[in-house]
Amino acid sequence: MITKNKFVTVTYELRTNKGGDTVEVADAEHPLEFICGQGQTLEYFEMNLLGLNEGDDFDFNIPAANAYGTVNEDMIVELPRDIFAEVEAGELVPGNVLPMQDSLGRHLNGKITDVKEDAVVMDFNHPMAGNDLFFTGKVIAVRDATDEELASLHSHKCGGCHGCGSEGGCGDHSCGDGCCH
Repeated sequence: MITKNKFVTVTYELRTNKGGDTVEVADAEHPLEFICGQGQTLEYFEMNLLGLNEGDDFDFNIPAANAYGTVNEDMIVELPRDIFAEVEAGELVPGNVLPMQDSLGRHLNGKITDVKEDAVVMDFNHPMAGNDLFFTGKVIAVRDATDEELASLHSHKCGGCHGCGSEGGCGDHSCGDGCCH
């Protein structure tokens, strides 16, 4: 049964509306594996799996506010175009995602939403912000996590962009890859 500190393997399909197009798949060849209760997945994803057993199917949704949040208008900013001097002109197009760094040295990704003569409008919300998530899937395996797996997990925690790299940032990790949440 899925409880805290169980090593869980699941397959799933993710949609952003019931019956809509699939936006992500974890299939039998590439399942999602995680240790429950350790912050490796969305909290509400894990909450919906608690108590399920190997072989159980699941079908649930997570409202946007409990997933990646609602769209925060403060995360959409207009930046002076001159800070993009080293970016090739062909890369400065709406829809492109650029790796950026804030004034504290934290790494983040920004999606270009508009390019003006003297500014570039960037959206730093999570790409899935504002979307309800609809999961359907199956629990493939559930077992106790080993002491080694738990120790390894805890040795890799970043602590919110402090302590991964030699400069106190994420080092070689991007804040969008799960390192700094």
